[in-house]
Amino acid sequence: MGTTTTPTRVFINEVATRDGLQNEKTFVPPPRKIALVDALSRTGVAKIEVTSFVSPKAIPNLRDATEVMAGITRQPGVVYTTLVPNNRGALRAIEAKVDEINLVMSIGEKHNLANMRMTCDESLAGFRDVMGTMAGSGIRVTGSIATAFGCPFEGEQPLDRVLWATETYLNLGMVGVTLCDTVGMAHPRQVDRFCRAVRDRFPGVPFTVHFHDTRGMGLANVMAALDAGIDSFDTSLGGIGGCPYAPGATGNISTEDTVHMLEACGIPTGVDLDAILPLARGLTTLLGRPVGGQVARSGKRTDLHAFPQCA
Repeated sequence: MGTTTTPTRVFINEVATRDGLQNEKTFVPPPRKIALVDALSRTGVAKIEVTSFVSPKAIPNLRDATEVMAGITRQPGVVYTTLVPNNRGALRAIEAKVDEINLVMSIGEKHNLANMRMTCDESLAGFRDVMGTMAGSGIRVTGSIATAFGCPFEGEQPLDRVLWATETYLNLGMVGVTLCDTVGMAHPRQVDRFCRAVRDRFPGVPFTVHFHDTRGMGLANVMAALDAGIDSFDTSLGGIGGCPYAPGATGNISTEDTVHMLEACGIPTGVDLDAILPLARGLTTLLGRPVGGQVARSGKRTDLHAFPQCA
């Protein structure tokens, strides 16, 4: 690994209400989604990916996207973003007055076909249409490179392909790029190499990373990205989430574990961990299944226990 360039603070982007809820067996009704977004808005996260303006047939759990966006209480300083799959979704995002939209393409051709039902060239053609629609709207457009570190059907992706996708996104007019470890194939040395490469090739571009903890390397990858100078991380409350078209993919890195680790290392996140933990623990009731990161289950490293009294 190269010279350490750890940022002095980082930005946490909460994705539980979109990436996290989209695959759950339990449909969370709009009032509860709205309440969760509003609660997250008060924790200090930098950004919340609220929902996706996708076809209800594709993702039934997000069929209430318009209602949820209209119902949330927006807090100053928090960016409210949505995933947009196509031009129709872009029009809905404009109507909802979101702060930002995110476009996604897998650089693994086979995964893009499974996930988006399109080739990469077809996805990029759709992006051009969306960029035309968004022009003049005042809404930021960012792009996510899915399977950036590895595809479940093709294996590890070459760095050159990540650089190509990044350059293509920027040439289309996107203002930020996220490297996504969609199925948890990334390892710290690879993360270090890829993150340094994109920052060196595209100085001044805001980069975010999105890790899954499928193989237990999620937080190690966060530290590798930090050392490479990345200061923006997608995380999910309780570690919920996963891609329906990525075999073996489990949840995202959890917000509470990521914040706990960074703050323990003296790296400010701006997030109130004491406000996050009750929300993470409450997901078990909300979703009807046990969820939560390690810290939600075990407590903070500074939590002390009463000394046992000897008889």
